Amino acid sequence: MKDILAEIVEKKREIVAEAKRQLPLAEVKVSMQPGTFRMSKDFKKGAWNLIAECKLQSPAKGRLNRTHTVEELAAIYAENGASMLSVHTDPHFLGSNEDFRKVRKLVDLPLLRKDFVIDSYQLYEARMLGADAVLLIARILSPEQLKEYLYTAWSLGMDALVEVHDEKDMAMALSTPAEFIGINNRNLRTFTTSIGQTLQLLPLADKERVLISESGVFGSEDARVLREAGCDGILVGEGLVRAEDIGAMTNILANIDTETDRKLMA
Repeated sequence: MKDILAEIVEKKREIVAEAKRQLPLAEVKVSMQPGTFRMSKDFKKGAWNLIAECKLQSPAKGRLNRTHTVEELAAIYAENGASMLSVHTDPHFLGSNEDFRKVRKLVDLPLLRKDFVIDSYQLYEARMLGADAVLLIARILSPEQLKEYLYTAWSLGMDALVEVHDEKDMAMALSTPAEFIGINNRNLRTFTTSIGQTLQLLPLADKERVLISESGVFGSEDARVLREAGCDGILVGEGLVRAEDIGAMTNILANIDTETDRKLMA
């Protein structure tokens, strides 16, 4: 069976090497200003947070949305209650650094740079683009790299969402002082999803961390199950961009609780 994650990581090494040639790290550092930990600050304002993802394509499913641009999705999300936006910069998802720059100019919400970090260069690059947070995928990093990249992100004023997929990944994440842990509901080889992944791993998590369930959420029922199980928020891409009414679905998923959710659905 094709290992999609391995293919992405292999290609990412080429992309990062070319980026370094085009813009050396010294020049990146000159071009950036430190962040202000906006994700941490904003997530403390409420008990539930929606990270809405500007996602046009999936490596496994192909094109997911042909009716909206990344900027249009970002504007809809911002207008309908998302706490934060996730913007892809990897070409496998039709993402680009230019997309990120456009969204940064358009909205004032915290932005997560959604990419496959395998080199510390990408952290400085993320901050240069205006990222407030980065994704660190435990599966593609060594324990030493994970800690190093976490501390580097913090040194740049950015938060980090440490993504885990199984018990081993969770143990690695918990061995760091990471504030945000994202449980990926996606099989990282086949890219199929099930929120059962989160429900299985939640009992192993440290409830003092902020726990985010990523992918596989396609409606209010999924979100409500995850919230009641102990999640502090969700990251949703496909479930939003394929919705019949993207704004309405954003509003529903951003306001999940036992009372507000039922009022919105009434």
